[in-house]
Amino acid sequence: IDLVTPSAGEMSYIHDKYLNELVHGIVLPETRDSFVAIARAMKERERVDGILLGGTELSLIFREPLPAEIIFLDTTKIHVAAAVNKMRE
Repeated sequence: IDLVTPSAGEMSYIHDKYLNELVHGIVLPETRDSFVAIARAMKERERVDGILLGGTELSLIFREPLPAEIIFLDTTKIHVAAAVNKMRE
């Protein structure tokens, strides 16, 4: 498994939107469109198989419907599912 990150410009944009919108519960369609465009660009540029959503607020913007051609791994959902499974043991 190789780990790749968005370009410096993409990372700056994501960071700005994350801290100035998502953390405050602001979910704008144009921001979602831009985030999806970054994911698509990474898929094409880096040939990634999936995108790891490593921030809890990213679940707010990456809701259904998601682009079918990209696998999104939502760490918030993964952690919640693991916690629920552990509680059921």
